[in-house]
Amino acid sequence: MAQAKAKAKPKSRAKAGAARHWTADIFDVLKRHNLKQVAYVPDTGQAPLIEACIRDNEIRAIPLTTEEEGIGVLAGAHLGGEEGALLLQSSGIGNCINMLGVPIECRMPLLMIVTMRGEWGEFNPWQLPMSQGTQAALEAVGVIVLRADSAERVGETVAAAAKMAFDAGRVVAVLIGQRVVGHKNWDR
Repeated sequence: MAQAKAKAKPKSRAKAGAARHWTADIFDVLKRHNLKQVAYVPDTGQAPLIEACIRDNEIRAIPLTTEEEGIGVLAGAHLGGEEGALLLQSSGIGNCINMLGVPIECRMPLLMIVTMRGEWGEFNPWQLPMSQGTQAALEAVGVIVLRADSAERVGETVAAAAKMAFDAGRVVAVLIGQRVVGHKNWDR
Protein backbone atom coordinates (compact mmCIF):
# COMPACT_ATOMS: atom_id res chain seq x y z
CA MET A 1 0.00 0.00 0.00
CA ALA A 2 2.84 2.40 0.85
CA GLN A 3 4.35 1.72 -2.58
CA ALA A 4 1.06 2.59 -4.29
CA LYS A 5 0.95 5.95 -2.50
CA ALA A 6 4.55 6.69 -3.41
CA LYS A 7 3.80 6.01 -7.05
CA ALA A 8 0.68 8.19 -6.97
CA LYS A 9 2.55 11.29 -5.76
CA PRO A 10 4.83 11.72 -8.78
CA LYS A 11 1.85 11.16 -11.07
CA SER A 12 -0.17 13.89 -9.35
CA ARG A 13 2.83 16.26 -9.43
CA ALA A 14 3.20 15.69 -13.16
CA LYS A 15 -0.50 16.35 -13.59
CA ALA A 16 -0.28 19.59 -11.60
CA GLY A 17 2.77 20.69 -13.60
CA ALA A 18 0.98 20.06 -16.87
CA ALA A 19 -1.92 22.24 -15.70
CA ARG A 20 0.30 25.32 -15.35
CA HIS A 21 -0.78 27.92 -17.88
CA TRP A 22 1.90 29.30 -20.23
CA THR A 23 1.14 32.84 -19.04
CA ALA A 24 2.49 31.87 -15.59
CA ASP A 25 5.89 31.33 -17.23
CA ILE A 26 5.74 34.85 -18.67
CA PHE A 27 4.79 36.29 -15.27
CA ASP A 28 7.82 34.55 -13.73
CA VAL A 29 10.08 36.20 -16.33
CA LEU A 30 8.56 39.63 -15.64
CA LYS A 31 9.23 39.19 -11.92
CA ARG A 32 12.80 37.89 -12.43
CA HIS A 33 13.59 40.97 -14.52
CA ASN A 34 12.03 43.23 -11.88
CA LEU A 35 9.61 44.81 -14.35
CA LYS A 36 7.46 47.43 -12.64
CA GLN A 37 4.94 48.36 -15.34
CA VAL A 38 2.85 46.28 -17.71
CA ALA A 39 0.82 48.15 -20.31
CA TYR A 40 -1.92 46.16 -22.00
CA VAL A 41 -4.97 46.20 -24.20
CA PRO A 42 -7.45 43.66 -22.79
CA ASP A 43 -6.84 40.28 -24.43
CA THR A 44 -8.55 36.98 -23.69
CA GLY A 45 -5.39 35.03 -24.58
CA GLN A 46 -3.27 36.89 -22.03
CA ALA A 47 -6.06 37.35 -19.43
CA PRO A 48 -4.39 35.14 -16.78
CA LEU A 49 -1.14 37.13 -17.16
CA ILE A 50 -2.96 40.47 -17.03
CA GLU A 51 -4.87 39.36 -13.92
CA ALA A 52 -1.63 38.24 -12.23
CA CYS A 53 -0.06 41.64 -12.95
CA ILE A 54 -3.11 43.47 -11.59
CA ARG A 55 -2.96 41.41 -8.36
CA ASP A 56 0.79 41.89 -7.89
CA ASN A 57 1.69 44.74 -5.52
CA GLU A 58 5.03 45.41 -7.24
CA ILE A 59 3.73 45.72 -10.81
CA ARG A 60 1.62 48.57 -12.07
CA ALA A 61 -0.83 47.20 -14.65
CA ILE A 62 -1.84 49.96 -17.04
CA PRO A 63 -4.89 49.42 -19.27
CA LEU A 64 -4.68 51.13 -22.65
CA THR A 65 -7.31 52.28 -25.12
CA THR A 66 -4.97 51.64 -28.05
CA GLU A 67 -1.72 49.72 -28.36
CA GLU A 68 0.61 52.52 -29.40
CA GLU A 69 -0.09 54.35 -26.11
CA GLY A 70 1.85 51.58 -24.40
CA ILE A 71 5.04 52.49 -26.24
CA GLY A 72 4.90 56.03 -24.86
CA VAL A 73 3.99 54.80 -21.38
CA LEU A 74 6.92 52.39 -21.30
CA ALA A 75 9.35 54.92 -22.80
CA GLY A 76 8.40 57.26 -19.96
CA ALA A 77 8.80 54.45 -17.43
CA HIS A 78 12.30 53.75 -18.77
CA LEU A 79 13.25 57.42 -18.52
CA GLY A 80 11.98 57.32 -14.92
CA GLY A 81 14.15 54.32 -14.06
CA GLU A 82 11.60 51.51 -14.40
CA GLU A 83 11.16 48.86 -17.06
CA GLY A 84 8.02 47.19 -18.28
CA ALA A 85 6.36 45.14 -20.99
CA LEU A 86 3.64 45.74 -23.55
CA LEU A 87 0.97 43.02 -23.94
CA LEU A 88 -1.05 43.04 -27.15
CA GLN A 89 -2.52 41.01 -30.01
CA SER A 90 -1.06 40.85 -33.50
CA SER A 91 -3.94 42.99 -34.78
CA GLY A 92 -2.59 45.87 -32.68
CA ILE A 93 0.88 45.79 -34.19
CA GLY A 94 -0.32 47.87 -37.13
CA ASN A 95 -1.24 50.63 -34.68
CA CYS A 96 2.30 50.62 -33.23
CA ILE A 97 4.58 50.72 -36.27
CA ASN A 98 5.10 54.50 -36.43
CA MET A 99 5.44 54.87 -32.66
CA LEU A 100 8.13 52.16 -32.52
CA GLY A 101 10.55 54.68 -34.01
CA VAL A 102 10.92 56.30 -30.57
CA PRO A 103 12.38 53.35 -28.64
CA ILE A 104 14.27 52.05 -31.67
CA GLU A 105 16.04 55.35 -32.44
CA CYS A 106 16.57 56.23 -28.77
CA ARG A 107 17.86 52.71 -27.93
CA MET A 108 15.24 52.27 -25.21
CA PRO A 109 14.50 48.70 -24.22
CA LEU A 110 10.99 47.51 -25.00
CA LEU A 111 9.61 44.02 -24.52
CA MET A 112 6.40 43.22 -26.39
CA ILE A 113 4.42 40.03 -25.81
CA VAL A 114 2.20 39.53 -28.83
CA THR A 115 -0.52 36.89 -28.98
CA MET A 116 -1.19 35.95 -32.57
CA ARG A 117 -4.57 35.99 -34.23
CA GLY A 118 -5.26 35.22 -37.87
CA GLU A 119 -3.40 31.93 -37.87
CA TRP A 120 -4.39 28.38 -37.03
CA GLY A 121 -8.17 28.00 -36.74
CA GLU A 122 -9.00 31.70 -37.11
CA PHE A 123 -12.61 32.45 -38.00
CA ASN A 124 -12.45 36.25 -38.17
CA PRO A 125 -11.34 37.47 -41.62
CA TRP A 126 -10.35 40.89 -40.22
CA GLN A 127 -7.58 39.22 -38.20
CA LEU A 128 -5.89 37.64 -41.23
CA PRO A 129 -4.13 40.57 -42.99
CA MET A 130 -2.24 41.98 -39.99
CA SER A 131 -1.41 38.51 -38.73
CA GLN A 132 0.18 37.60 -42.04
CA GLY A 133 2.25 40.78 -41.95
CA THR A 134 3.09 41.06 -38.23
CA GLN A 135 6.60 39.61 -38.25
CA ALA A 136 7.62 41.29 -41.51
CA ALA A 137 6.28 44.68 -40.37
CA LEU A 138 8.12 44.49 -37.06
CA GLU A 139 11.38 43.38 -38.66
CA ALA A 140 11.10 46.09 -41.33
CA VAL A 141 11.27 48.82 -38.68
CA GLY A 142 14.11 47.17 -36.74
CA VAL A 143 12.36 45.12 -34.06
CA ILE A 144 13.96 41.81 -33.09
CA VAL A 145 11.31 39.10 -33.37
CA LEU A 146 11.29 35.77 -31.54
CA ARG A 147 8.49 33.24 -31.82
CA ALA A 148 7.00 30.58 -29.54
CA ASP A 149 4.72 28.03 -31.16
CA SER A 150 4.37 25.66 -28.21
CA ALA A 151 3.38 26.36 -24.61
CA GLU A 152 6.57 24.66 -23.42
CA ARG A 153 8.72 27.21 -25.27
CA VAL A 154 6.94 30.38 -24.13
CA GLY A 155 8.85 30.90 -20.87
CA GLU A 156 12.32 30.39 -22.33
CA THR A 157 11.52 32.51 -25.37
CA VAL A 158 10.24 35.41 -23.26
CA ALA A 159 13.29 35.06 -20.98
CA ALA A 160 15.63 35.29 -23.98
CA ALA A 161 13.69 38.28 -25.32
CA ALA A 162 13.78 40.07 -21.96
CA LYS A 163 17.55 39.57 -21.77
CA MET A 164 17.97 41.02 -25.26
CA ALA A 165 15.65 43.94 -24.54
CA PHE A 166 16.94 44.98 -21.13
CA ASP A 167 20.61 43.97 -21.33
CA ALA A 168 21.19 45.12 -24.91
CA GLY A 169 18.73 48.05 -24.96
CA ARG A 170 16.71 46.74 -27.89
CA VAL A 171 13.08 46.49 -28.94
CA VAL A 172 12.10 42.81 -28.93
CA ALA A 173 8.76 41.20 -29.69
CA VAL A 174 7.76 37.65 -28.80
CA LEU A 175 5.06 36.30 -31.08
CA ILE A 176 3.03 33.59 -29.36
CA GLY A 177 1.43 31.42 -32.02
CA GLN A 178 -2.31 30.87 -32.16
CA ARG A 179 -1.85 27.15 -31.52
CA VAL A 180 -0.61 28.15 -28.04
CA VAL A 181 -3.26 30.79 -27.44
CA GLY A 182 -6.11 28.81 -28.98
CA HIS A 183 -8.72 29.99 -31.41
CA LYS A 184 -11.99 31.69 -30.62
CA ASN A 185 -15.38 30.52 -31.78
CA TRP A 186 -18.43 32.67 -32.30
CA ASP A 187 -21.62 30.65 -32.46
CA ARG A 188 -23.55 31.31 -35.62
